[in-house]
Amino acid sequence: MSDLKRLLFFLLSIALIASCSTNPGTPEETPEEPAQSQRVLEWEPKPSPSPRPTPKPLEEKEWYVMDDALPRLRNPNATDEAQLVYNYLCSVYKSKTLTGQQESTWMSSPEYEMNYILDATGQLPAIRGLDFISNDFDGVVERSIEWWERGGIPSICWHWGTPPDGSGYHSSQGEIDMEEALTEGTELHEGMLRQMDRAAEALLELQAAGVPVLWRPFHEFDGAWFWWGKGGRDNFKELWRLMYDRYTNHHGLNNLIWVLGFADDTKSQWYPGDEYVDIAGGDSYKGGTQDKMYQRLVRIFGEERPIAFHECGDIPDLEKAFAEGTYWSWFLTWHTDYLKDSNTKEHLQYIYTSPYAVTLDTLPRFK
Repeated sequence: MSDLKRLLFFLLSIALIASCSTNPGTPEETPEEPAQSQRVLEWEPKPSPSPRPTPKPLEEKEWYVMDDALPRLRNPNATDEAQLVYNYLCSVYKSKTLTGQQESTWMSSPEYEMNYILDATGQLPAIRGLDFISNDFDGVVERSIEWWERGGIPSICWHWGTPPDGSGYHSSQGEIDMEEALTEGTELHEGMLRQMDRAAEALLELQAAGVPVLWRPFHEFDGAWFWWGKGGRDNFKELWRLMYDRYTNHHGLNNLIWVLGFADDTKSQWYPGDEYVDIAGGDSYKGGTQDKMYQRLVRIFGEERPIAFHECGDIPDLEKAFAEGTYWSWFLTWHTDYLKDSNTKEHLQYIYTSPYAVTLDTLPRFK
């Protein structure tokens, strides 16, 4: 080959190589590193799901008709209204939990907690918790009647000041000679009965108005931080039986559903006996479903009659509770900060729209 041909062949080869090296489809491409702002957007958490829609109130409630096959109240002379409410609680036990809220009376109005729940959930609780504390007998009677007429169920406890004439929360944490208080003829015994009878007068007003009451005296007795528990278990059981007999047989109070409220330790030796108790329950501010407390109550009280969680801060997750067999008949959230600081509004809405929850709107009519 001549030198000229060799030169031309060399130049053509160089041109072909250069052409191939600039072809964008030949080498494997490497994607560019995404910008920092793009990575942040890509890693952002998904937005929270929309809150559950607020259920519409029922336009017309159905009447609840008593089922004679269900448990009866221990008082054979119980009013129809009391027996009907108890019958309903027994009928939905282990399938539904009634919502409940304790009121306060020293905030902007006695509706402080109810308005807060209504604003957060669009619902109101089925049970309103009231307290004869500081001798607020007239106010509790008035609000209990109003709640019953709205279709709800009143629950009344009593921070009873130390006999013979104590009043208020701090007095309820005092101490008396329980042996003397339970001895007929003593001045302390007579003073205690006078206080007991004053509360009975208020409950008789409710009976005359046709209002049944979840009556929860001497709550957290086995915690022994109130005067009625500081005398020990035997004195407490005698005190409970004394009130039951005086209210039922002496005063003829037949509108009461007797609710025995343990502290969260639930000490079985303090149980006064089946013939004096319609519903048992416990109080706890430790959070969670409180399944262990529930199971202790089942061992003491049995499984046929309702068991209540009648004081709490954190409202238990009803779905989780039912899944593990913790069938609270109702919960009762304590007032003010216990309601607001222990439960977010989202949690309140989750609870009050749960398929397991009974609210004021979903209670039946009682006749």
